[in-house]
Amino acid sequence: MVTLRKTGLLLGALMVLGMGAKAQDEVEATVAADIVSQYVWRGQDLGHASLQPTLGLSYKGLSLTGWGSIGISEPKDTKEFDLTLSYTTGNFNIGITDYWFDYNDGGDRYFEYAAHKTNHVFEATVGYDFGFATLQWYTNFAGADGTNKDGERAYSSYVEANVPFKLAGCDWNATVGAVPYATSFYADASNFAVTNVSLKASKDIKITDSFSVPVFAAVTANPSTEKAYFVFGLTLQP
Repeated sequence: MVTLRKTGLLLGALMVLGMGAKAQDEVEATVAADIVSQYVWRGQDLGHASLQPTLGLSYKGLSLTGWGSIGISEPKDTKEFDLTLSYTTGNFNIGITDYWFDYNDGGDRYFEYAAHKTNHVFEATVGYDFGFATLQWYTNFAGADGTNKDGERAYSSYVEANVPFKLAGCDWNATVGAVPYATSFYADASNFAVTNVSLKASKDIKITDSFSVPVFAAVTANPSTEKAYFVFGLTLQP
């Protein structure tokens, strides 16, 4: 799991989406946590070193996932709690995510949904796995979305392609993501903008004969903001 989210976004959600690719006959549970050196999401810097837990249930392609993030090195980092409901059939998947952000160190209310007051963002996604690559589209449809050039709700969107491959004993993933039109939600993208170009490598580190720890490292560049990030992390799971 990575949290580049929320490559992260979202990873808790992505992890359970992956579980749903094969319909199982029994309910399966996911309990895990990432520890990352920096929280980078879709080419955006969202915080310092963080702990990011995942709790998920899946059954016959349907999955419900909870994912969170809390700062370790900087406790004042924005706290996050996301819920994703998704369904996968064959190579096709759809889903809805409720992102919630606590900007005031515990002062924001979770059950505040009023317009112009809520810290929730609701996003719909649709995607397809081509085998050699995946393509996913995301659009905010409610909540605290960004605005376009006219100051109106942007229905902010993001599209991402991922290509997995194996090399030198590691699992690799190459990502290209872009914002298709103007929105203040993604670092004030004024038009179409490539916001995420990343390369991630992961490998299981064997601790004992029955226990290993997945570790990963990722280099991410955001051509739109001219920023670059290097993230290291590890995943703890039963």
